[in-house]
Amino acid sequence: MEIYLKLAGIILIVLGIVHIAFPRRFNWKADLAGLSLINKQMMMVHTFFIALTVFMMGILSFVYAGELLTNPFGKVISLGLAIFWFIRLLFQFFVYSKELWKGKIFETIMHILFALIWIYLTVVYFLTYRSI
Repeated sequence: MEIYLKLAGIILIVLGIVHIAFPRRFNWKADLAGLSLINKQMMMVHTFFIALTVFMMGILSFVYAGELLTNPFGKVISLGLAIFWFIRLLFQFFVYSKELWKGKIFETIMHILFALIWIYLTVVYFLTYRSI
């Protein structure tokens, strides 16, 4: 199970780092131009802290996989992470519009890939919580 936690950690570290490219990839300079200063800055600040949190989840999972598996507090953290990623999985299907990906090859591949990542993270953290 430890290897699966370390893999989850690597995935989350990469995902946290990838957030750096979001403003350019999603053309935020143009798209956010019409927003008020507070909304623009909130978008940037929240994205930074989401990236930092995801990155730190990755570090936790990679460096402290053994503790997540054996320590009672680690198990509680694992349950919290399982719930977090399960809710993120639900958002993938029930919050994001199908218009964003349906009929678009790259976007459909990304939709499926991220759904699989959210499933993987949910299962790994839940099984970590349930491990003896």
